[in-house]
Amino acid sequence: MKRILSLILVVSFVLPLSVLPAAAERGMRLIRDAEIENTIRLYTTPLFTTAGLDPSAIRIYLIDNRQLNAFVAGGQNIFIHTGLLIRSEHAGQVIGVLAHETGHIAGGHLTRLDDAMRRAQIQSIVTFVLAAAAAVMAGDGRAAAAVGAAGQDATMRSFFRYTRTQEGAADQFAVTTLDDTGTSSRGMLEFFQILEGQEFLVTDRQDPYVRTHPLTQSRISFVRNHVANSPYSDAPLPAKYGITHRRMRAKLIGFLEPTGRVMQTYKATDNSVESRYARAIALHRESRTDDAVGLVDSLIAEQPNDPYFHELKGQILFESGRIKQSLGPYGKAVRLAPNEALLRSSLGAAQLESNDPALVRPALTHIKEAVRKEPDMAHGWRLLATAHGRLGQKGLMTLALAEEAAQLNRNPDALRYAKRASATLKKGSPAWIRAQDIAREAEKAVQRDE
Repeated sequence: MKRILSLILVVSFVLPLSVLPAAAERGMRLIRDAEIENTIRLYTTPLFTTAGLDPSAIRIYLIDNRQLNAFVAGGQNIFIHTGLLIRSEHAGQVIGVLAHETGHIAGGHLTRLDDAMRRAQIQSIVTFVLAAAAAVMAGDGRAAAAVGAAGQDATMRSFFRYTRTQEGAADQFAVTTLDDTGTSSRGMLEFFQILEGQEFLVTDRQDPYVRTHPLTQSRISFVRNHVANSPYSDAPLPAKYGITHRRMRAKLIGFLEPTGRVMQTYKATDNSVESRYARAIALHRESRTDDAVGLVDSLIAEQPNDPYFHELKGQILFESGRIKQSLGPYGKAVRLAPNEALLRSSLGAAQLESNDPALVRPALTHIKEAVRKEPDMAHGWRLLATAHGRLGQKGLMTLALAEEAAQLNRNPDALRYAKRASATLKKGSPAWIRAQDIAREAEKAVQRDE
């Protein structure tokens, strides 16, 4: 079974994926991609820092959804629809939206939730929020049934819909923060203007951003007035922002849009980096492996130290069944970006998939480093369990399965695996202590859910 390139989608346990099954059951997919996540971090870190927030404490999640939306949920978590990123014309528009969402976090606008939502893990939040948008705002019966299992409509509305007062406060915070970072608010105004006409559409035709962030003429006028008077309104963004934005859009379009549309958007006569990037992905989706690799090789020849071009080549080869050929590009990507957990997990997965006994321990090293950097990477724990299992380390294998189950909120499974690991691991060892901790937390969760 193939996973979908470097956009790690929510589909299955048997692949090296970051899996949120509760969301997948309702057709909701979270995307993991190291390059895109770093692009968003590039845009948000100055905002978070200026706002007095710890950038490392705020998690950013990408949702595979064509509609325009971004929202804050479950504390310091920002969720961004891919549709918003694809529709954006330049980085300034994305930064404007993210400055507004940062205002919601800094203002604590979503802290008054019931105990169940405060305890919820990300997969529960995604299911809860996106099902709410469909059921409460659009009146979809199937989504309403899903919401019925998660909570009442009144709770959904209080959770998901910002008040006009909060929206105004977030706007004020956003333009002030943008000024403080020397960034133009023009992109924020442009995004509002894109949505301006949707206030008059019937609910089921509106983009959810309008439904969740009430857009008023007074808000648009406020931002327009700020742009007219701010000394930073014509301040250009760093050139790097334009490059990363074009690559981000190309990658998303290449992976998520129909291949015919990709080729219409990025024509063969266009030799730009982003065009070749998108077309390489589309060609791979058409199983034209050699043509896809040829385009990626042209990118690597121009930028040999770009880890994401090597990653894409590795994944094209891996997903085309050329496992051993993928190891070199994957390894190069990791050497160029050793701190990227997703790259390490992908290399480890390929090494395991090669079925070469000599590569199991190197795979174990990469996967252990990946989960050390991102302990909530559920698919990383599954890979780690596989590596320990092949080395005959049953106690550590079972502990990794307990970690995976805990991350996926499968508390009965986490409890069972943790107890089994405790019985096998050396008493008093760090692994045994960790198994005890998981068992204790899982048992509390099971009792709470009964």
